Amino acid sequence: MNIHKGDLVQVISGKDKGLQGKVVQAFPDRQKVIVEGVNRVKKHEKVGQTARGTKTGGIITKEAPIHVSNVMLVVEHEGKKVVTRVGYRREEQERRLPDGTTKTVTRSVRFAKKTGEEI
Repeated sequence: MNIHKGDLVQVISGKDKGLQGKVVQAFPDRQKVIVEGVNRVKKHEKVGQTARGTKTGGIITKEAPIHVSNVMLVVEHEGKKVVTRVGYRREEQERRLPDGTTKTVTRSVRFAKKTGEEI
């Protein structure tokens, strides 16, 4: 899944089209994310009582998951927010081992397709 927790995304379809928010939680197995302030639904929860005696429950407004295909990543480029797709590339990196020798390893890096910058 290209979208991770903490990413800034923009909704590209649905009732909240155009809204931007931060990803609060990601569900890679279901291909869904929860975005702050997007896809808010009313949930009826049973009224209960805490140990201190305060009432909990009632009608609560909370964010519901939205499918990953309905959001796009937003990155900052030259002071502007740009909506972009996500790409992956392999980069070589030098790692120093405890015995003093170096080893070349490759790692996968996310980058913005429009700007080419690493995310």
